[in-house]
Amino acid sequence: MRLYLLALNPTDSVTEGFLPAASRLGLETAVLTDQPEAHRRAYPETEVLECDVRDFRAVITRIATHLPPDAVFTNSDHLQTQAALAAEYFGLPAKPWQAALRTKDKAHMRRHLAAAGAGAVWSAEVPAGQDPGAVLGGTEVPRPCVVKPREGVASEDVVLAEGQDDAVRRCREIQARRPGAALVVEEYLTGQLCTLETLGDSRVRHVLGGFRTQLSAPPYFVEERMTFVRDHPEHVVTQVLAQLDALGVGFGACHTEFVVDEGRARLIEVNYRAIGDQCDLLLAELLGVPLFDHILRTHLGEPLPTDLGARTGGAAVLEYPCADRAGTLTAAPAAADLVVDGVRLVYRPLREVGERHELYRTNRDFLGVVRATGTDQTAVDSAVTGFLAARHWEVTP
Repeated sequence: MRLYLLALNPTDSVTEGFLPAASRLGLETAVLTDQPEAHRRAYPETEVLECDVRDFRAVITRIATHLPPDAVFTNSDHLQTQAALAAEYFGLPAKPWQAALRTKDKAHMRRHLAAAGAGAVWSAEVPAGQDPGAVLGGTEVPRPCVVKPREGVASEDVVLAEGQDDAVRRCREIQARRPGAALVVEEYLTGQLCTLETLGDSRVRHVLGGFRTQLSAPPYFVEERMTFVRDHPEHVVTQVLAQLDALGVGFGACHTEFVVDEGRARLIEVNYRAIGDQCDLLLAELLGVPLFDHILRTHLGEPLPTDLGARTGGAAVLEYPCADRAGTLTAAPAAADLVVDGVRLVYRPLREVGERHELYRTNRDFLGVVRATGTDQTAVDSAVTGFLAARHWEVTP
């Protein structure tokens, strides 16, 4: 059976998760990408085909002129609609392309949820190339509010604004960096930021758990620490799933970010893919399930088991040492695999010593990732704190 996997840049999710899963399932895999050399360096034994993967027509043509597909899949935020349209064209199992589009496009998501009566949030769209002062001038913008790219990812150019004038200023700053980007201005939703991780086959949907997210200080929203939560309160999960149903999300993996305030769950964004930044690798290990295999099987048309057999009672944390300035990474610890007081701890660098970067205020500032799993939350937290305290990262301007 042949799998076509759409990708932009190489990611840990693909390299360590989906490609090994495809191999275990006996699939012949071809990676379609607009960055072929980067993928060939990352996994030289995998077939890599150059393609303008942002254009669904190019994807369909590349597949049609190669070998017949049995599945078309992506774990990229940017390529869900293209993969869904290509899979539908070939008559293969797929996410509804409409749901893929309305979750990727944050303005569509807000409009659709409001129209469905599934959660109204004040928001305004600033189309690409338009003056935000003119667009927002006749509206009463909440104080505070959040400015973000309409189709952005990883908190890039997401910023808190104090009101209309500040929102206009922030929009203009983002437009100067990203002249082709449409923006969304929406009310700031207070409460604890959480995630819900789900996997479905349109017949059954499994809730895998979620995370509580610790963010950087305002006005930015960099995710610095993720603490695993096996079971969010039932009434919270029910509210989140109802909003996903309204969006048409039910097939494959989905990573949903939401806040809870006084018992009310409100969506921040829906990433119609598996969670990234190595949280998916941790989930598979902690739950003891072949997560990546299950995700690919849904796209091959295989039903999910009614019981995944996931382990319970686990505790886990991921923490991301971050650069606090632009510059060159001149000192950093090496990769490590440790067991500390019964806690399994994995550290992986995300930048090489000698690399120079700007300060992005996103997960591109991550210098590395610590993954810790165990059975006791206090022990897990202590192991991570001790590991980070004993290591040193240095960024030289």
